[in-house]
Amino acid sequence: MTSVCRPCDADRIAWLTLKLTPGLGNRSILRLARHFRSPSAVLQATGAALAAVSGLRPQALRALLQNRPIRDPGAEWESLQDKGICLVCLGDPDYPANLAVIPDPPAVLFVQGSLEPRDLVSVAVVGSRSASALGMVFTEQLCADLARQAVTIVSGMAVGIDSAAHRGALKGDGRTLAVLGCGLDVDYPRANRKLREAVTQSGALISEFPLGALPEPGHFPSRNRIISGLALGVAVVEAGHRSGSLITARLALEQGREVFAVPGPARHYRSIGPHQLLRDGAKLLESAADILQEIAPQVRPSAGLRAETTAQNSEASGSQSHTADETMLLQLLQRVPMHIDEISRLLHWPASRAAVVLLALELKGAVRQLPGKSFVRVV
Repeated sequence: MTSVCRPCDADRIAWLTLKLTPGLGNRSILRLARHFRSPSAVLQATGAALAAVSGLRPQALRALLQNRPIRDPGAEWESLQDKGICLVCLGDPDYPANLAVIPDPPAVLFVQGSLEPRDLVSVAVVGSRSASALGMVFTEQLCADLARQAVTIVSGMAVGIDSAAHRGALKGDGRTLAVLGCGLDVDYPRANRKLREAVTQSGALISEFPLGALPEPGHFPSRNRIISGLALGVAVVEAGHRSGSLITARLALEQGREVFAVPGPARHYRSIGPHQLLRDGAKLLESAADILQEIAPQVRPSAGLRAETTAQNSEASGSQSHTADETMLLQLLQRVPMHIDEISRLLHWPASRAAVVLLALELKGAVRQLPGKSFVRVV
């Protein structure tokens, strides 16, 4: 399902009004909406009813009672549509399912591009802004490999590792979501202007901040919880001891996500963050196969989304859609079990490449893994 801008309606304008109310943070908006059952009911509530809701700041309470949002919500709605930015609210059918279940999901998302059901199978890749050339190359290849296996790449559009993650997804002809710490109309970072345009064509730019919001330091921890919340797991590539990437990893753990870390040279400042994560129990990350093997149990229960799309494609084409690598492996694999090492030897592939392709075929139901790392074709 593609996210499209809808006609203006009372609830949508109500969500936007709450978002534009000064002093009213996301947790307060959620608390009010749950207490009164709808955002429209919040705006119609009496002063006594609003005062009965715990945790509201006096400034927010006054602004609600006096109906003083920072800008006119109706004009803001028109501006969003003029800019091709959609308003996706908590409870909408196209609100990201992974994000909806975190403790403090954004009440409102501003989206430029599209959100699709297949984005449920997402991995966040984050790291240092001052990344090494080796780290950038590794990240691009990792994300390209994941994208080729229908994994959506999530990152934060910062320079360095984030940018390499988005470029890798595009290189792999996949989808990517960029979560910003500013309004979607703010040109930040300027160096990524062309990359931002490419992301809107193959995924989406996402922010919980309204138009004109500048990239203030306090916005980025909030942004990081969305990055981790959208994904099944978070991978950290190069990070210093005070890196925002470590905040994202901590949030991922609190949200019940997997955390992966790429080891680096000993004693190097860019290795401090990943090495600390590895000491704390993060999964070692050396290739896309390491991620795919870990997230597979989480992907399978929701594979119906992809299976439905695959079934529609198969119905139209008369056959299951496979990549060139998958087709080559299926031609080799017979109904007699074959060990992964034998598959790698016969195809002249490294074991990591064979593992990635085999897992993709397993998720599609085309092969089945047997005990001892042997595989058999089932279609």
